[in-house]
Amino acid sequence: MGVMNRSDVNRIVDEVIDFVTARNVVLPRFGYFTLSDWKRLDLTEWQEIFDVELGWDVSDFGGNDFTTQGCVLFNFRNGSIAPVLKELYPNPYAEKLLFVGHGQELPMHFHRHKMEDIINRGGGDLMIQLYNSTPDEDLDKKSELNLTIDGQKVTMKAGSTVCIRPGSSIRVNPLMYHRFWGEKAPVMTWEVSKTNDDHTDNRFLDNGDRFSVIKEDVPAKYVLCNEYDKVLGVSKSH
Repeated sequence: MGVMNRSDVNRIVDEVIDFVTARNVVLPRFGYFTLSDWKRLDLTEWQEIFDVELGWDVSDFGGNDFTTQGCVLFNFRNGSIAPVLKELYPNPYAEKLLFVGHGQELPMHFHRHKMEDIINRGGGDLMIQLYNSTPDEDLDKKSELNLTIDGQKVTMKAGSTVCIRPGSSIRVNPLMYHRFWGEKAPVMTWEVSKTNDDHTDNRFLDNGDRFSVIKEDVPAKYVLCNEYDKVLGVSKSH
C-alpha cells in the first residue's frame, strides 16, 4: 500500500496549479477550493462532485516513490457506471487532466470498460508503451496493436512505445495494456474518455494500488476526490 505525506500532496497540487496557470489553463472553481473553502459552503449543492469523484487525485500507485511512479489528475467531469448512481449521472463521458513529471511513470494497466483518447496538451513528450491483453489478463506479447494516432490507423508490434508530442493524441481501447511517462519536461496530458470508475475498472499488471494512503503530517490544504467522505463527512447518493 502506497503512503504519501499530506505535506507532499499539498505541495504537489500547488505546483500543478502553477504549471497549468502559466500555460493559460483555468480550472473550474472547485479546482481551487481549499479545505477551508469547502467548510464554508453548503455541501448539498455539490453532491455531484462527491458522487462521481471530481477534483484532485494524487497517487503513487503503491510504489512509495512519487517522483518515479505516480501521477496528478484533475477530474473535470464524469458520469457513473455504479448501479446506484448511473440513473442520476447517465452521461457516458469523462474528462481529466493528467500531469506526468519528467521520468515519472504511470504503471502498466488496462481498463475493462473505458475507451480513452490521451492527448499531449503541452510540455515534454509523452511516451506510451502498449500491449494487448490475454484472456487471463496478462500481457499479450505476440498479437499486433491496432492503434489510432491523430486519426490515423496504425499497426505496431506488441510492446511498441509511441512518442506523443505536444498537440498529438492516441486512442487506447478497453483491455489494452498501457504505461506512460514524461520525457524532456513535465507533460500536461488530457484524457477524454468513456465514463471513468477508478474503483472497479482498472487492472494493474503488478496489482498496484490505485489510491495512496495519506499520512497526516500537516493539515490538509486540498481535499482529494477519493476522500470527500473522510475529510468532509459527506456520503454518496443512494
